[in-house]
Amino acid sequence: MSTPPGIDTPATVPDAAALAAELAAAGWLAPHWTEAWSRVDRAAFVPDRVWVPAPDGYHRLDRADDPARWHALVHTDTALITQVEDGTGAPEFSLRPTSSASMPRMVASMLAHLDVREGHRILEIGTGVGITAALLATRLGDDAVVSIELDPTVAAGARDALHRAGHYPRLLVGDGVLGCAEHAPYDRVLSTFSVHTVPPAWVAQSRPGGRIVTPWGSALYNGVLLALDVDTDTTGRLRACGPVVGDAAFMWERGQGVHGGVMDTVRDEDPGTPGTTTLDPDLLVDDRDAAFYTGVLVPGVRRSIGRPPGATRDDGEFTLWLVDAQSRSWACVDHAPGATVFETAAHGPRPILAEAETALAWWDGHGRPARTRFGLTLTAGGQTGWLDDPSNVLPTIRTSFDARS
Repeated sequence: MSTPPGIDTPATVPDAAALAAELAAAGWLAPHWTEAWSRVDRAAFVPDRVWVPAPDGYHRLDRADDPARWHALVHTDTALITQVEDGTGAPEFSLRPTSSASMPRMVASMLAHLDVREGHRILEIGTGVGITAALLATRLGDDAVVSIELDPTVAAGARDALHRAGHYPRLLVGDGVLGCAEHAPYDRVLSTFSVHTVPPAWVAQSRPGGRIVTPWGSALYNGVLLALDVDTDTTGRLRACGPVVGDAAFMWERGQGVHGGVMDTVRDEDPGTPGTTTLDPDLLVDDRDAAFYTGVLVPGVRRSIGRPPGATRDDGEFTLWLVDAQSRSWACVDHAPGATVFETAAHGPRPILAEAETALAWWDGHGRPARTRFGLTLTAGGQTGWLDDPSNVLPTIRTSFDARS
């Protein structure tokens, strides 16, 4: 296989200790995790066939074809796709990833925020290839780790890899959204996939004083990393509350992910109702904080960007599409450099543009807060977003569409 553009093969193939040293030098690795990372060889868990992210999609790399390159990439701080849904005859760049070995710096960050201690019992949601389970077992012992994986094939591969490496944590096949009540309660819960809604079971199966670390996001923005501390309310019920502690773009939990293309809702024969807006679409393309808060306040809406033939990102001309597949609604905004009023078109019962305008007005009126000022509280009544403090609850955008649905 040819080398994907932008990724070189080092002259000297590194190893687990070299990767640990690289992560530590870059500030990603907490000191008390260095030994575990040096002892857990990523090469023992990554499958022989992977797909490497590249500018034009994903390129397949087989260990047998280029072992030096495979080893080099495995010991590099990069995510590797380990399973894809390839359909029938689809070109390689369009494959949809369904499992991966996460970027090592991201795993290190999540483990640092998990703040494990001796004697803790850990529930990992999403075993994947088994690397994180191996790190936790190396640090705390096999008996401290319970890990659950939905995909039986992925679970079997992780089990084999862990056993070959001498690790025997409790491994289960099942739906991680339900947690694992059999071995609860847990001091720490770690999810390796992103969710829109934090499953109540994760809170219910935690001890007071526990912590839940999970990637989280909206249909518009994937995503951020939440660290939620578990305690009890005045009635003795468990609750979880905590802030965004960083960025984390992970695969969605399979039941919460949105499948199909963003533009599948749009039909060429329907031009939509024309109009104008002062909403600058560039905010939802290039400003992560604007996109994050808009996604929180306008749930269920995905985006796509279209450019005129031959146009580049630097030209500044593009069309932003906002789509809600559930209601079959869409809106588009044409961006022109220097404009303050933008042409639009919309279709369907949901007033997506009006909701986005309201969300951005709220964000702008509150000083354009960074996404790290966002937090989430989970109670028996559901989850609530807040800004800076749990008492400062984010608004709910009400529209006539909401009232009818």
